[in-house]
Amino acid sequence: MAHLNPTPVIEPGQDRTMILNMGPQHPSTHGVLRLLLEIDGENVVRIMPDIGYLHTGIEKTCEAKFYQQVVPLTDRIDYLCPLTNNLCYCLAVEKLLGLEIPAKAQWIRVLLNELTRINSHLVWLGTHAMDIGALTVFLYCFREREDILRLFEMISGQRMMTSYFRIGGLALEPPLGFWEKVKSFVDRFPAKVDEYEDLLTANPIWLRRTKGVAMITAADALALGASGPTLRGSGLDFDLRRDMPYSSYEKFRFKVPIAQEGDVFARYIVRVQELRESVAIIQQALGGMPEGRITANAPKVVLPDRERMKTQMEALIYHFKIVSEGFSVPAGEVYQAVESPRGEMGYYVVSDGTAKPYRVHMRSACLANLQLLPAMCEGGLIADVVAAIGSIDIVLGEIDR
Repeated sequence: MAHLNPTPVIEPGQDRTMILNMGPQHPSTHGVLRLLLEIDGENVVRIMPDIGYLHTGIEKTCEAKFYQQVVPLTDRIDYLCPLTNNLCYCLAVEKLLGLEIPAKAQWIRVLLNELTRINSHLVWLGTHAMDIGALTVFLYCFREREDILRLFEMISGQRMMTSYFRIGGLALEPPLGFWEKVKSFVDRFPAKVDEYEDLLTANPIWLRRTKGVAMITAADALALGASGPTLRGSGLDFDLRRDMPYSSYEKFRFKVPIAQEGDVFARYIVRVQELRESVAIIQQALGGMPEGRITANAPKVVLPDRERMKTQMEALIYHFKIVSEGFSVPAGEVYQAVESPRGEMGYYVVSDGTAKPYRVHMRSACLANLQLLPAMCEGGLIADVVAAIGSIDIVLGEIDR
């Protein structure tokens, strides 16, 4: 991205403006983001995001790893929805391999992705409210987020970077008691969402800080590549889970919340309603969970069961070869998109027929949504910039890569 001139020339007769750095360590930018602001008093004349402070080189690193070794890297693209990134990458490679994933694995993937959506939205809501001055909501949101992280730890052994989805299915069968704990969480969670709304939705201070602030029209949002709640908050009814379903989402009934106003409050309302819809999807998954395998019937791709390895030499050989040599993927290219908590997350994977991907590129919802910031903020107050940043829910790890 281009930069503002840090020492602009002020022509005689012009109004004097000031160039101001916000970041790259500003506490309210949800990652290491630098904003270059040109301000006239309290008004924002121009705003320019400056990214790259969290660059990890993950896309390039993928080229040096076996296909199955890329999964832990996808956890770290957006560390608030690692399972969504696991899923998107696995679906892309499974397309290249032509694998048929068992129904039970698909339904568990849906359930865990909706838990991930709730987890991500809770972090967004708590930090966004705290940015604007509502401190109590942060404590409430992280109370429920802790319950979700315990569920992730129970099923995968990790609270955040789970790497639980694997090419061909899932890493492990859910442990005993897992479904009961998920049901207990979703049964009590709607009342918690009511608590969040009691604190914010009709709060006059919250309304003054969010209503009519950081407006973006549907046309501008679409032209700039926005997706997810940021796009739906401007009135565009589009959700990949419903409109381009994957992993059996077509079997679930849910509403896609939208709002027409295109301001900070509209984006808030959309995400709060999504919390309730995710609960409905999880309840459907619990009620109709299929029986059967959790991995595809692909012995040269999926690691064999450890018990079989103790008695079957063929299983032991396959395990050794997959771990030490990987598995080859037919040459070709594929793009797979999923609906992450922030919008369209896409993985473009190119195979040259070897055991390592030739290219892996992530289409970042956050990078596209960040482009809306100038349209939202220019002409507004500098005090509203932080509210605008929070409302698009960016994660800089996903932007920089």
